[in-house]
Amino acid sequence: MDINATLAKEFNLKQEQVDNTVALIDDDKTIPFIARYRKEVTGSLDDQILRELYDRLCYLRNLEKRKEEVRASITEQEKMTDELNAAIDAAMTLVEVEDIYRPFKPKRKTRASIAREKGLEGLAQFVLEQTDADPQAEAEKYIDEEKGVAGTDDALQGAMDIIAEDISDSAELRKYLRTLFAQIGKVSAQAAGDDADAVYQNYFEFSEGVSKIAGHRILAIDRGEKEGALKVSVDVPEGAGERAVTSRYVKNASECGKLVEAACVDSYKRLIYPSIEREIRSELSQTAQEGAIKVFSSNLRQLLMAPPVKGTVTLGLDPGYAHGCKIAVVDETGKVLDTSIVYLTPPRKETEKAKRIISKMIERCGVTTIAIGNGTASRESEQFVAELIKEIPQKVSYMVVSEAGASVYSASKLAAEEFPDYDVSLRSAVSIARRMQDPLAELVKIDPKAIGVGQYQHDMPKARMDEALRGVVEDCVNSVGVDLNTASYSLLSYISGINSTVAKNIVAYRELNGAFTDRKQLMKVAKLGAKAFEQCAGFLRVPGAKDPLDNTGVHPESYAAAKALCDECGFSVADMGSKELIEKKVKSIGIGKLAQDIGVGIPTLEDIVKELEKPGRDPRDELPPPLMRSGDVMELSDLKEGMELMGTVRNVIDFGAFVDIGVHEDGLVHISQMCSKYIKHPLEVVKVGDVVKVWVLGVDLKRKRISLTMKQPK
Repeated sequence: MDINATLAKEFNLKQEQVDNTVALIDDDKTIPFIARYRKEVTGSLDDQILRELYDRLCYLRNLEKRKEEVRASITEQEKMTDELNAAIDAAMTLVEVEDIYRPFKPKRKTRASIAREKGLEGLAQFVLEQTDADPQAEAEKYIDEEKGVAGTDDALQGAMDIIAEDISDSAELRKYLRTLFAQIGKVSAQAAGDDADAVYQNYFEFSEGVSKIAGHRILAIDRGEKEGALKVSVDVPEGAGERAVTSRYVKNASECGKLVEAACVDSYKRLIYPSIEREIRSELSQTAQEGAIKVFSSNLRQLLMAPPVKGTVTLGLDPGYAHGCKIAVVDETGKVLDTSIVYLTPPRKETEKAKRIISKMIERCGVTTIAIGNGTASRESEQFVAELIKEIPQKVSYMVVSEAGASVYSASKLAAEEFPDYDVSLRSAVSIARRMQDPLAELVKIDPKAIGVGQYQHDMPKARMDEALRGVVEDCVNSVGVDLNTASYSLLSYISGINSTVAKNIVAYRELNGAFTDRKQLMKVAKLGAKAFEQCAGFLRVPGAKDPLDNTGVHPESYAAAKALCDECGFSVADMGSKELIEKKVKSIGIGKLAQDIGVGIPTLEDIVKELEKPGRDPRDELPPPLMRSGDVMELSDLKEGMELMGTVRNVIDFGAFVDIGVHEDGLVHISQMCSKYIKHPLEVVKVGDVVKVWVLGVDLKRKRISLTMKQPK
């Protein structure tokens, strides 16, 4: 297989794009680096396409490797034929390759292998030919007490076992049956017993077509089966599987034909069906898992890239009951200014005292925003804050932020290193404040799976999940860039070309020698060589550097081009940030002519221009700001059908999206209530962090469930 040609066809790309991209990958260039600084050679492929192409490249290379292993094994057995060789070449999936290899694969002891040892292969061939001859008479020739063939019935049973196994090893038949199951098969589930967990009651009498069943249902069924609540099977209409096999092998109604028919039925029920069922279920699960990982990745990307609330002194409030609400105030840079604990709820409710403490903190520290964690006692804390900000003279707004993973971070080794003098609960309050100020910088400290934006994330294959989510975090961190002098080692470790060890070495160098004054100093960091420098330099910012370009996304390899651009257009590097001036000059000459004169590609020059127009630009600044609240807090009972509200999308799943509308429970917008046209997935309409207008469809006070719609009621 020409892998690169296959990739070009599958991704609808030019051959040159694929060849260049694969060459870069093989040269150990990272995806963020390729996406940002090698646009000319890839045709400006973005990081998501590059990762999909990389995954497919790995699969196809594994496929080719497996083909060669199978080819070598069959050749070693001296059973290779031109037809087999061609079939191996034509196989496009690992499943097809394994089907071809099945008859030649070393087997454990089976009924058929025992029959072969007894010398019954000739009788099996005789029966399979289905002549009018008497099989009993032929079987008498194979009776052999020493070999364990006591009579004709023993001989014929052994022959049928051989036929059954040979039929089950047919790659063509398996391919047909797999297609049949996909077309007319149904996934069925039922309760595993009278005491089955009621959580899965929707699946106690469930059946849906293999080709139609949604991924989230597959994941729910898989979990229910794993927990012993459900019995699951994949079935086709009764007799369909047996007929598919017998129609291929039974030639007539002779005595031999009847034996072949019995062997076909045995082969299907005992060997083929269990195997095909496992394969279908495995394929459904893998597809559902990949879909869930894709949704989780999209949600995580949106959460990490949420607009930061910059330039504010923030009070973080980690709600709680018995142990009180933990308070931490951080300045614009995330430095902790003050901490406290207040009690807003029984058993130790001290509302007035809490108001005095927090009011003084707001006044003393100049707090302008409050971040409230959405966990236990969040509802009561939000009501308290809403009342407080109406009573104080300062203008303060608040936002409820997800505290998913805050407890994981606060108990981590990293948190202990950052805040050795604070206990675990106060660290959570700091994290909540910081994740409103800069979600990306704070959330990278937490295992992505603990952030809680997805479905069934703990059921996913760990290695695949970790790989996908790390890719998302890498893309986000590198697209924003980091301040070399303030970034934590956990943030630095996601930068292209930098591993955890090098990230710690950067922080150690900074602590020993003081702040970096230019990017070239990176070469003095232990274990950061020329190759790592090439990969990481463009993503690291040095505010106040001698060379202003060190605080931009311009790669050092393009500094000469940036300065040439300034010369050609008649402005200096000191004019950086003068968007109108630069835009006017570049437009008057033309980007194409400039690229030609300077000797760089147009994509690279366009990126340089953007950086000069807005040095150290943060792509998150271009997004709509998060929804801050300062008004009344509603109760669930305040919601009325048809009420119009603004809310923030907190999570997107296969069947809808959960929206925070300012009450403690998030409301669900079902996929059918998102827009008037048909959509396959909610991600076509909304993403995590979107601020949306919704209307209340219904409220279930007993179950604390809110149904919302994004379609305006008539």
